[in-house]
Formats: sequence, C-alpha cells, structure tokens
Amino acid sequence: MKNIITIILIMMLVVVEKSAACTSAIITGKATADGRPLMWKHRDTGTENNRMVYAKGAKYSYIGLTNSDDIKNEEIWAGTNSAGFCIMNTASYNMKDVNDETKIKDREGIIMRMALECCATVHDFEYFLDTVAKPMGIEANFGVIDAQGGAAYYETNNFTYIKYDANNPETAPNNYIIRTNYSCSGGDDKGMGYIRYENAKYLFENHESQKFTPEWILSSASRSYYHSVLNDDLRTLMPEFAIDQDYIPRNSTSAAIIFQGVRQGEPSERTTMWTAVGFPPCSIVVPLWVKGGEQMPEIMTISDNNNSPLCDKVVALKHNVFPIERGNGAKYMNFSLLYNKNGNGIIQKIAPYEKQIFEETYKQINEWNSTSWNAESISNYYKYLNAKIVKIYGDLFEL
Repeated sequence: MKNIITIILIMMLVVVEKSAACTSAIITGKATADGRPLMWKHRDTGTENNRMVYAKGAKYSYIGLTNSDDIKNEEIWAGTNSAGFCIMNTASYNMKDVNDETKIKDREGIIMRMALECCATVHDFEYFLDTVAKPMGIEANFGVIDAQGGAAYYETNNFTYIKYDANNPETAPNNYIIRTNYSCSGGDDKGMGYIRYENAKYLFENHESQKFTPEWILSSASRSYYHSVLNDDLRTLMPEFAIDQDYIPRNSTSAAIIFQGVRQGEPSERTTMWTAVGFPPCSIVVPLWVKGGEQMPEIMTISDNNNSPLCDKVVALKHNVFPIERGNGAKYMNFSLLYNKNGNGIIQKIAPYEKQIFEETYKQINEWNSTSWNAESISNYYKYLNAKIVKIYGDLFEL
C-alpha cells in the first residue's frame, strides 16, 4: 500500500525539467576526513555518452570530461589542470537579467575549457571572468577549487557574477555549499533542482561523521534514492518499479565526478579526479591525474565509436534499468535491477569492487614518493585498473 501511495505522489510531482542539469557541492578541508577539499559534480544532460580527454593548454595541461560527439574536445564539463585548479558547473535557469537579449548561449563547456588552460587559482578565475569577452553566453553556477585552499561558487550570467566563498563561515557555516539548477542570487522561485537540492542537503546534514570522503559522496549521494518531498528512500522500500522523478540520479545522469584537492603545501599534481562515467548507479569509479598525461585508461577515452568503452557498458546496463521506450516509459525504472532484497542489484554487485579500487588507490598514492610519482608509474597503475574493470564488467554482467 505504501509503495502505491509513493508512486501516486511522485506522479503528482512529474514536471518537464530541462535536460541540462546537475547536482553539486564544494566541501572545504575542514569537513573532510583527510583535510583535503572535495568538489562534486553529478552531471545530468541530454547527451548520454561521455569520455575523458587530456590536452595541453596555452599555459596548463588538463584532463576533463567531454561529450563523446564533441570530436574536437571544444567543451569540458568538469576538469582539473596541472596547477591543481579544478572547475565544474551546474546550469542555472534564474541568473539571466530580464533585459538581457543576448542570443548566444550554452557556452559553459567552452568557458570551462578556457579556464583550465589559463587559471591556477580561484583569483585567476575571477580575473578570467572579469576580462573575458562579453556577453559570455552563459547562465551557470561555476564551482572551483585550487591547490592554495581556494574554494568558491560563482553564480554567473552573460555579464556579471556573484561569488560564494566556501571558506567564509557566513556563506558556508557547515564548511560546504550545495548547488543545483538555480542561483541563490538569481530570481526568486525560478530555476530548477529545488527538490534535488533538498535531497542533497538532507544527505549532507545527516551524514553520521560529518567528515566527507569521495567514497561517501559517490555511494551515498550520487547513488542515493532519497526523496525529500516524499520523505522516503527507494533503497529502503525496495520496490520492483519506481517513477524516476527528482532523485539525484536520474535517467538523464551521465557522470559523477569528485575532485579531491590537496592540503596546502602538498604538490598540486596530487589532485585526484575520481570519475564514474555514464550512469553512476551502474558505473564504477576510476581515479585520474593530470600527471599521467595522455596515457589514461583505455576504458575512459575515445574508442572506434567515439565513446568511452566503460561508458558504453554502463549505458547498456542503464537501458536495462529503463526498459520502457514508448510514450512516457523513460520515466519508469526497474529499481529491483539496481537494488533489491536478494542483494544482487547492480549497485550491490559493484560496491565491493569499487571499495577495493578506493583502498588500492589510496595505498598506491601513499607509496608513490616525489621520485616515483611520474607518468610511467601512473600509466602502469592505469593499465592495472583497466584490466581489473574490464574483468569486473565481464564477470558480473557479461559486458
């Protein structure tokens, strides 16, 4: 009976939401388990397939997430560079001035690529926003962290921005800031993602230790099925089918990224980009570093069909979770394939292997010293991870 009521209530909430959306957070080192800042981007987009790229910019090299059909890698949707500068965004739908008649738009990916090429710090990014040609063709909340302890959101439109400093206790009393698809400095009650914001806020506030880790964010936020309006969690209810509406992971989710920065004084090249391409409930994390250069894991980069091989496997699983294609069928997910009482859902199967990857990677990072921290050693570790993940998806899912 409770499941039926839940489904009815969700149907009442169904609205048309723009496909370019995200849930995100910046967490300073004061609220993390190891004192290193974290920045999370849970990406929603109309583009299902994405991959990782490495490039040498005019000033800094960088790695970043791009759409698979972006053959020239012109847009980066989350990335980090050789200076330890990290950037991501969430689309905002309430920042554009009412009198702004600018026609160009959707240039956020281009802006982020440009920033990765030339910015080392939060202050550099401010200068970049101040001096880049206007109108910028953007309406977004940009999140940035750097290797000097800088951490901030910039709620930005075509001409101006408002900064929210994560190190300011007035702005971030709990040492973190959450953003979805509206800007706090924008128009009241406009924009998107209000329910997802409340979902994330609840999860963060009720995190038992209040010391955040990349593992917790990926497993407990990017794979959360808590709904703040219904005050229910599908991972507790365990229905067979459910309506996909206003959860953090959605049919439109294409990646989850957690940037793990460095403590002040640590080499910026130790910045880690924990990356789960495709649909996070069906994906597995892969750590990446700019220091590794062009030799990224093959499963994360371009293949013959321009997609990431891992993303192809993940999307194939996602299509099983969303099996109905006719009419409004894409709103219905077979949740029991993800999580069930028998303990053999996709999330449940992947979890122990992902835990191994986190543990092995932390051990490897601690073992690498200033001499062994180089492209060759990182490349060797990538090859190990690549083979391991190929075997995981072959053994578990015959993919």
